[in-house]
Amino acid sequence: MTGRTRPTKPKNQQRTNKRKRDNVDVEALESAVSVLDSKATYTSFADLPLSDPTREGLKSAHFSTLTDIQAKAVPLALKGRDILGAAKTGSGKTLAFLVPVLENLYRSQCIGGDAGLGAMVISPTRELAIQIFEVLRTIGRKGHLFAAGLVIGGKSLREERDALARMNIVVCTPGRILQHLSQTAAFNVDNMRMLVLDEADRILDMGFSRDLDAIIEYLPPDRQTLLFSATQTKKVGDLARLSLRDPEYISVHEAAASATPQTLQQNYVLTPLPEKLDTLWSFITSTKKSKILVFLSSGKQVRFVYEAFRHMQPGIPLLHLHGRQKQTARLDITDRFRRAQHSCLFATDVVARGLDFPAVDWVVQVDCPEDADTYIHRVGRTARYEREGRAVLFLDPSEEEGMLKRLEQKRVPIERISVRGKKQMSVKKQVQSMCFQDPQLKYLGQKAFASHTRSLHVQKDREVFDLQKYDLEGFAASLGLPGAPRIKFMRADAEEVKRRKNAPRMGPEGDEDEGEGSAEEEGELDVEKAKAEKKNGVRTKYDRMFERKNQDVFAEHYAKMVKNDADEGGEDVDVGQLDGEQAVDEDLFDVKRRIPAAEGSLAPSFSDVDEEEEFLAPNGMTDTRTSRTVHLAGAKDPLIIDSKRREKLLTSKKKLLKLKDKGSRLVFDDEGLPHQVYEMQDDEAFRAKGAAEDQRRKFVEAEAERVREQDGRDKALAKEKKREKREKRKERERAAEGGEGEETAVLADGEDAMANFLADARAGGSDVEDEADVEMEEDEQPRKKQKKWFQKDLRKDDDEEIGEGREIGTFDELEAEAARLLG
Repeated sequence: MTGRTRPTKPKNQQRTNKRKRDNVDVEALESAVSVLDSKATYTSFADLPLSDPTREGLKSAHFSTLTDIQAKAVPLALKGRDILGAAKTGSGKTLAFLVPVLENLYRSQCIGGDAGLGAMVISPTRELAIQIFEVLRTIGRKGHLFAAGLVIGGKSLREERDALARMNIVVCTPGRILQHLSQTAAFNVDNMRMLVLDEADRILDMGFSRDLDAIIEYLPPDRQTLLFSATQTKKVGDLARLSLRDPEYISVHEAAASATPQTLQQNYVLTPLPEKLDTLWSFITSTKKSKILVFLSSGKQVRFVYEAFRHMQPGIPLLHLHGRQKQTARLDITDRFRRAQHSCLFATDVVARGLDFPAVDWVVQVDCPEDADTYIHRVGRTARYEREGRAVLFLDPSEEEGMLKRLEQKRVPIERISVRGKKQMSVKKQVQSMCFQDPQLKYLGQKAFASHTRSLHVQKDREVFDLQKYDLEGFAASLGLPGAPRIKFMRADAEEVKRRKNAPRMGPEGDEDEGEGSAEEEGELDVEKAKAEKKNGVRTKYDRMFERKNQDVFAEHYAKMVKNDADEGGEDVDVGQLDGEQAVDEDLFDVKRRIPAAEGSLAPSFSDVDEEEEFLAPNGMTDTRTSRTVHLAGAKDPLIIDSKRREKLLTSKKKLLKLKDKGSRLVFDDEGLPHQVYEMQDDEAFRAKGAAEDQRRKFVEAEAERVREQDGRDKALAKEKKREKREKRKERERAAEGGEGEETAVLADGEDAMANFLADARAGGSDVEDEADVEMEEDEQPRKKQKKWFQKDLRKDDDEEIGEGREIGTFDELEAEAARLLG
């Protein structure tokens, strides 16, 4: 009983053990495949010998017509041949290998947990693996009984480990599947029949070469291997690594005039590196009703551009995607961008390959791709399946010649366009203001600068990417930074620092270079000594509390982004290295250099830093110490450490503030430019206006005239208020007289005689109004409170004598009057 009110028909439900099916005519399919002519031309899936579940799945997904790559690759793959497939982006390569996977496993009846793993599909990114798995699930759910699984990073390793023992088809990424091959004991791949590499050139590249070589070691050699990509590899070494057996190379668009779709319009804009952010902002604000995909070179650039543009609100929904995000966030962002009608996605090359975003109007490449193949994969996100699309590439003038040569070799047609000057907008001042107000955004800008510069530095093609030709200072200013952050590989003394880092800590005594020792090595020894002393002592909870750092502000990686005077040629010496006892707790004053005090200073000068001098200790005993000079940020004079008291001074923020100069207050105008609250005028501009006395006289006259005008307006306003008060007072008096029954003078026509008389008096210029004003002022004056008996003035007569119309004007008159009053 099912608990329903009506009896239900018994369902012929199959068991879930997924054993071999008895109603499958495998011999008929095998014979049909054997007689299949791989050189014939096929236009529809109905022309191929496919099983009924595959036909139903393709029909439910509305796949009926074969594309060029599918028509040539599927018949060969059904016969078990190894394939190297190359076709343009958006030409249906996913179905070209998924249909043979389902059919070959169907004919071999590789079903159930006891059959083991039958096929493995490897993709370079998680998003592409998810997309492949969704297509596999769509065309395989209409009758196929295979157990298929998705194995990618970011998910529970234990759940994947339990399910892998029952899988027949696995869609995975290289790193995760290698982890299971080496750690999961129940994962058996001895019976695997098919290996598929999607975006094979990327997987065979340097990024995944080690993982792929390790994976191949676990797989059986007698397998069928399929490689598909828009830019296929032909290297003999790569093919030998995969143990391919007489592979068939299929390139349906090799003879085409262009390596990209014909419906794709491609342009490039010459934009210097400091102006790329302004051009990108202008482009986004002018194409709000579009679906835009923007490529940047690093994840930190993606974060900074997204956060900066999100604060400025361009009027279009913004999204960002990079490899450092969590898996759930990446899935949510890709799904939102797929469903969006108008949106802008900032992304790295993690979405450059294979992903199918519907109806992408624009692909904008802000940073130049590393090679022509990467360019082809990026622009392949638009103009898919015979649709139209547009792509724009921002090129620095130093990149133009080399990149256009690479694109011409790959048969990529591209035209140059220019930006309209009227629509070009600059956001540099806004970004600078935001970085000034938000330290976190400024830090993101510093990391974006460093990551982009590093990406240019590691490029192999030096003909396109020459780091010396870029305006890095201007690029830092466009990111809102006050100066270019320091980067290790760009420092002039990078080789010297590397040599010291690799040198032995304790060199031979006879060698002069090693015997003298550098400040950095001395600091390391002091740090080790401090750690050893602390380890022997007792560490309390207060010691651990004071050793904590604010990771957002005082962390070492944040301090290393700040450029200081040490980069000009001096050595970087940490305050903790200057003082061995305080080495662990002195991270607040990081990255300082040792500078001798100037001549003529009150402090003693030291020609040799290692020279020891005798100083008077607080207890009267002489203390032999090494004098050190430390420059504090914001202080004019250096701080000389010559005693223990001076060393303790470094641990107090309050005392160090007294040594620093007071900052100047700034205000920002409407354009975001900083100004001081009180600014001095330039001398030349001041002299150009005339003599100082003439300017003073003109200023006094102008101010006097302004005061007179304001005084006249104030008097007129006061007179108007008096008149209103007088009218209100008369109205109250008339109302009171009417209420008491007194007679008023009324003319024959009903008018008030007194009111007419007053109006005539005002018109005739009589003094009645002035008298009335005086009476009103006397009536309206507040009555003074009577003084108490103790507040009465005892020298009333003297006050009267002083105030008898006598006015004191000078200091001598004041003294004479005071002497008179004092007798």
